[in-house]
Amino acid sequence: MRLCLVVFFVACLAMIAVAANNNRARSAPVLYRKYCVSCHGSDGRAQTSKGKFSHARDLTDAQWHEDVSDERIFNSIMNGRNVRGNMPSFSDKISQAEAESLVSFVRRMRG
Repeated sequence: MRLCLVVFFVACLAMIAVAANNNRARSAPVLYRKYCVSCHGSDGRAQTSKGKFSHARDLTDAQWHEDVSDERIFNSIMNGRNVRGNMPSFSDKISQAEAESLVSFVRRMRG
């Protein structure tokens, strides 16, 4: 009986630790490096070979920033885009709060 209680207690602690880790939002720079830099580049100019091939958006383009809404950037991150290039959806990889932080991060790239 005691062994069962110990195993149950350890399993509960492990589940709590996993849940706490899953609820901790990753910072926008960390997310950008993980999911965006291969196409958009570390400077946001999309001059990587993968970015050129997929026609990735230059995130430093001031005119684009004038023309696009935060909602559109958010939707592009979460749902992907197939109009200009081939940007995948990240809704299964990041939370809504993380996507919102990426929108702010992208806005700071404005040239």
